Amino acid sequence: MATKIYLGSDHNGFHLKEKIFAYLQKRGYDVEDVGDKELDPDDDFPQFAYAAAVKILGSEHNDARAILLCGSGQGMCMAANRIHGIRAAVAWDAQEAKLSRNDNDSNVLCLPARLLQDQDHQWQNVVDTWLNTDFAAAARYIRRNRQLDELA
Repeated sequence: MATKIYLGSDHNGFHLKEKIFAYLQKRGYDVEDVGDKELDPDDDFPQFAYAAAVKILGSEHNDARAILLCGSGQGMCMAANRIHGIRAAVAWDAQEAKLSRNDNDSNVLCLPARLLQDQDHQWQNVVDTWLNTDFAAAARYIRRNRQLDELA
């Protein structure tokens, strides 16, 4: 079964989200857009972060994940991380994406649309690296993730 990917963005990430949606579909991923469905300059990111988090937690897929976009990626990350069971990380390059998966088992990738909007090769590299990096599952990483869950 292909990895299920939920995509969400506010107005700042809307155009890049559309590109990522097409990119992932072309590569065989099961992609679902959780909003915004049309460009709305007055929308707010928390609702889309929440929608994606709820979808991940309720998914029947073992490895459901989300990619969220806003101007800096930070707002989406903060909003998503408020939901118990979500481990969201902002990444702007492949190294950050890899570490967020390998060490922290991130299930949400938050992208800074302002930085990556016109950098097709860069965001593709970040997305591909994040999707193709497995969690190392070292004892210390498992212990730290458990500690994060206890904080929520």
